[in-house]
Amino acid sequence: MLILSRRPGEVITIGHEIRVKVLEIKGRQVKLGIEAPAHIPVHRREIYEKIQEENVKAALGGDVRSLDFYLDKTDQTDPANSS
Repeated sequence: MLILSRRPGEVITIGHEIRVKVLEIKGRQVKLGIEAPAHIPVHRREIYEKIQEENVKAALGGDVRSLDFYLDKTDQTDPANSS
């Protein structure tokens, strides 16, 4: 993970197409502006995770029990999760 310090008005560039600007810092909240091409989706993490969950449900026909089975099976076979 790259960790950077920025002040309001300063920008971080990701690749050639994405710019993240610190707009405001107020207490513990940081307001960011993100410029990215339309073909690159930008979401808050909790929204992204909900979209992924809905995509899996749709692919499995909306059966939540199938979703649980799929997630359990994925966790067991994922090499990153092995002990």
